[in-house]
Amino acid sequence: MKISRELIVGIIFIITIGLFIWGFNFLKGSDIFEKQREFYVEYDAVNGLIKSNPIVINGLKVGQVKDLYFAPDNSGNIIVILVISNDFPIPKNSIARIYSSDLMGSKAIDLQIGSSKILAQSGDTLGAKVEASLKEEVNAQVQPLKTKAEDLMGSIDSVVTVIQAIFNENARENLENSFESIKNTLFSLQNTTYNIDTLVITERTRLSSIINNVDDITKNLKENNKNISNILANFSTLSDTLAKSEIPKTFLNANKSIETLSKILDKINKGEGTLGLLLHNDSLYIELQKSSSDLNKLLEDIRLNPKKYVRFSVF
Repeated sequence: MKISRELIVGIIFIITIGLFIWGFNFLKGSDIFEKQREFYVEYDAVNGLIKSNPIVINGLKVGQVKDLYFAPDNSGNIIVILVISNDFPIPKNSIARIYSSDLMGSKAIDLQIGSSKILAQSGDTLGAKVEASLKEEVNAQVQPLKTKAEDLMGSIDSVVTVIQAIFNENARENLENSFESIKNTLFSLQNTTYNIDTLVITERTRLSSIINNVDDITKNLKENNKNISNILANFSTLSDTLAKSEIPKTFLNANKSIETLSKILDKINKGEGTLGLLLHNDSLYIELQKSSSDLNKLLEDIRLNPKKYVRFSVF
């Protein structure tokens, strides 16, 4: 069977049209020969994302951006249509993160797989996330260094000011005196430490004895703890008894007695009353002495002449 030239041209034309349609759709992000799923993502800003930018999962390309347009609610957000040509299961809580795929700033979408057990279906909306730009990342990294550098410059300026003050002639002299004082202090401290070490060495036996005595005292106190408690209890009882007794009244009576005795002694000293006359008038003393002398003479006479005073009769 002979095929006509016109038929061959028609077939080639149809194939060409088909390839053109396929290539056009492929460039738009869709492959008519593959099973595709479409997902929607709403971003505040896309940072330069355009159609046909790749979509990757863990670095493997699984699709591309099909289209971008403003949200119908006029909020300024951008709706991005993702076309996934891979049948890899995508959980419903997965995140579509826009990131820079190279140093030139080309954008791509990293599909971060979620942990949900529910799988997203074609036409569902995924979560959105935008990676900071290279400039923002650099600023975020450089800003702390800039702050530290500024603080360091301020510290260096303060140090330079202090150094200038130190190298002043008067300041240098004061600094030398200070170092000399520190040197003398360290020397004195060294001598003191040496003396302490010597004292500890020479008095080691006495220190050991003192420590042993303290240990014995502590042991005795521990062993006599009960007795000490009883003594303290007795003191407490005695204190309570003294507090309850009428000691102030007793002292008041004693003071009155002393005051009365003082008045009596004052009268005696003035020669008032019998006892005062006895102490201050010697006539009574003279009479008593005379009576004592007469009594002695009488007793002596009775001893020498008993018959004169005592008579005996015999029957």
